[in-house]
Amino acid sequence: MDVDRLADMIAADRYASHLGMRLVPDADAVVVEMTVGDEHQNFLGTTHGGAVFSLADCAFALASNVAGARAVAIDTHLVLTGGSPLGDVLTARAEETTRGRSLGTYRIKVSRSDGRVIGLFTGTVHISPD
Repeated sequence: MDVDRLADMIAADRYASHLGMRLVPDADAVVVEMTVGDEHQNFLGTTHGGAVFSLADCAFALASNVAGARAVAIDTHLVLTGGSPLGDVLTARAEETTRGRSLGTYRIKVSRSDGRVIGLFTGTVHISPD
């Protein structure tokens, strides 16, 4: 995995930076984390589903584009399986499921600090020809 390319891509992502996302070195997968702050919470006092989606989507975008070919999302889906409180560190781990000439599918697990999975994200990309 091209760690330098991943670092360059996340550094260029202003939205990810705005939300406080950071790349976590990992040899086997693309891993991105974020500490839950006040700006990530909903009116119930838990992490907003949109923040969880954004974290998973960032890991998805990095994983699908690290190979160099331009990959653009055509379908995404998130199942929220739990919540997380203020100050928790959320980790999104993206793994490639399939990748062909024009389509790729990825699965991303979002976990909180205690290891509980709080989100299961699946995304499909269209891969532009060279």
